Amino acid sequence: MAAPMIAKGWRWAWRHRCFILSKKTRCFCLRSEFISTTSIRSGLLSSFNKRGIIKDAFPDSAAQVELPRLLQNAPQTVYCGFDPTADSLHIGNLLAIIGLLHFRNAGHNVIALIGGATAQIGDPSGKTTEREKLSNDVVEDNTKGIRENLQRIFTNHELYYSSSDSGLGTFTVLNNASWYRGWNVVNFLSEVGRHFRMGTLLSRHSVQTRLKSAEGMSLTEFSYQLFQAYDFYHLNQCHDCRIQLGGTDQLGNLMSGHDYIHKVTGQEVYGLTVPLVTSSTGDKLGKTGGNAVWLSRDRTSPFELYQYFLRQPDSAVEKYLKLFTFLSLAEVDQVIDLQRQDPGKRPAQKRLAAEVTKLVHGKEGLESAKRCTSALFHSSLQALQQMSDSELQELFREAPFCELLLEPGTTVLEACRRVEAVPHGARGYRMVTEGGVWINHSRADNPDQVLIPGQHILANGLTLLRVGKKNFYIIRWLNL
Repeated sequence: MAAPMIAKGWRWAWRHRCFILSKKTRCFCLRSEFISTTSIRSGLLSSFNKRGIIKDAFPDSAAQVELPRLLQNAPQTVYCGFDPTADSLHIGNLLAIIGLLHFRNAGHNVIALIGGATAQIGDPSGKTTEREKLSNDVVEDNTKGIRENLQRIFTNHELYYSSSDSGLGTFTVLNNASWYRGWNVVNFLSEVGRHFRMGTLLSRHSVQTRLKSAEGMSLTEFSYQLFQAYDFYHLNQCHDCRIQLGGTDQLGNLMSGHDYIHKVTGQEVYGLTVPLVTSSTGDKLGKTGGNAVWLSRDRTSPFELYQYFLRQPDSAVEKYLKLFTFLSLAEVDQVIDLQRQDPGKRPAQKRLAAEVTKLVHGKEGLESAKRCTSALFHSSLQALQQMSDSELQELFREAPFCELLLEPGTTVLEACRRVEAVPHGARGYRMVTEGGVWINHSRADNPDQVLIPGQHILANGLTLLRVGKKNFYIIRWLNL
């Protein structure tokens, strides 16, 4: 079979496969079997390609040649938007954040745009129903939480993972509410709306999906892509931003932004999408699906985040090491080799969990996750003694936390009754004698045993009480 024709400015790598190129396509997939010589010369896009971080680039012709050259020639400004529809981001957002971190590490300037205005509009992309309307107070509180998420992760990256010899690019957090305060609806539609065509807006996948649904689509949601397009335009004009990063379900919105800027200014801008992170069942990981793993500690503890990645199957771990960590590809290969040699020890999952937890929660968060893991799964008394009140409460989220005065001669049975872990009377006594009560990972089957410091009461003044298999109680003794 003959090799395909060589296009101007490109070297096509032939993989002994047959490809069909459509002239109508407006999106170039960076994971294609075709490899641009310009893309190879641009270390950043080449790295993105090998890691699988970028799924699509838009528009196709410019992305193939001009974007790699642009990134290689001078620092650029890249932005990604995050609507504050909850008080925390989740791991569905983490890959986009990591994309920004890679850009910054390569010396480019990045903007994290919090959608204080667009959160009240509601992005229909990937949604089957319209979002509930959020009050201004809720949006403001959510904005604070998301700003903290972003600043913490960027700080951790700079502390633990920055490797740029030429210096990091700048990192800026903006809120689009700041530039919509000066607009009214008539002026916005007159100045911005006239540049959009209904046929193009209606053709977007997110719009088509919702229009065909039983609930349909409100005018508010339909207008969302105008606002996201204007955000890109505003950042382009005020911050010289020419690249927008988003999830693959944002491709239609990215196209709208490109078209608007090109019509108004004639300038070429670019959109890059990251693949959606899905669960083992193929569902998008996000708060809408009810399966979110959050980036705020009070929603998902470092231990829970660590365990989430530790439980990833062997089939996914290499992919996730490339996507979610800053290990070099050579290091990833070494970790996977260790995994193949002894899969039972799960070295790849442990490295993945450690790297992600350290990025999100820092070294202290990683150490906390490891203490909790040792305390819960390895019955480590030392780890239990080193745990703080907050760590125990994170580990046993449903467990009652009780503060008690330690009276002289307090017995195992009395302690259980004071926290209402066992009923009064003979039944509670039998629960202890029959071996249903555990204190600090050790069975306590003598109800008349007086509590002993160092055994029943840890050096940190805590007692972890378990009744049955899953009923935990945390006791802090106040007068030690």
